[in-house]
Amino acid sequence: MSAEFQHIPVLLDEVLNLLAPERGGTFIDGTLGGGGHAEAVLNRLPKDGRLIGIDRDWEAVRAAESRLSVFGDRFRALHGNFFEMKALLSSAGVSEANGILLDLGVSSHQLDTPERGFSYKTEAPLDMRMDKGAPLSAYDVVNVYSETELARVIWEYGEERFSRRIAGRIVREREKKPVETTTELAAIVKEAIPAKYRREPQHPARRTFQALRIEVNGELKGLDRAVEDACDLLQKGGRLCIITFHSLEDRIVKQAFRRFENPCTCPPSAPVCICGKVPKAKVLTKKPLIATQREAEENPRSTSAKLRCIEKI
Repeated sequence: MSAEFQHIPVLLDEVLNLLAPERGGTFIDGTLGGGGHAEAVLNRLPKDGRLIGIDRDWEAVRAAESRLSVFGDRFRALHGNFFEMKALLSSAGVSEANGILLDLGVSSHQLDTPERGFSYKTEAPLDMRMDKGAPLSAYDVVNVYSETELARVIWEYGEERFSRRIAGRIVREREKKPVETTTELAAIVKEAIPAKYRREPQHPARRTFQALRIEVNGELKGLDRAVEDACDLLQKGGRLCIITFHSLEDRIVKQAFRRFENPCTCPPSAPVCICGKVPKAKVLTKKPLIATQREAEENPRSTSAKLRCIEKI
């Protein structure tokens, strides 16, 4: 399976320019995937540099270990969630880094492997777990959550205006029989949405599937803390790059970066700062970087990607 794990690194040139691995030192890829970004960073690192990769998907870890074995002990993969990055790195004897990358998107492999249950395009069991050992699956959310909780998840994480209609329809259908597959759920969502809104270019179930994936994997709960931890791990002059794929993630990252650069909590009317909070990083991307037209054409999944970067001061 690992040999089939494909990863098309998004915004690769932009990431390399900002991370600048040719500076040397220790770099962290907190969302290793198939190792595309990691390989490019390792190729730029001086011979005494190293990269630690983290992923919660064992298939990704094994695939990256195989792909990057040529780098020997300059590369090491750790299985786990980057939300626990400090503890994971501490167990590996790493206390600080010169550069950290977090690519918050779902890997192409996960989307394109039907049995993982991430896609509404192919029939598969409802799953959506990035870590297949995790207890909560999309099946559980869809078939166990109350109508109110379902509507909340679909609204908060999918920004779906018809969240209540969709949740109500799911509950009615599951009373007849459990909703077991991706295509069953996609059809239910489509039927719940008013007909005139089903003609959007993208599938009407897209936002609901995004919401379920975020809920199953806890992608937003603790993200702010994880960004704080990543900043703490940086050496002075170290850089943190984060790629997001939807507005909810991007908002959290943007606000965290703004707080690092301007942490003062004093009232605007205060003549001098008395809170004592000092900046710990500067933002290198005043506006997020996005895919070029060429990249968007070659890799359509890059069209929603946004890259932000800070440098520790």
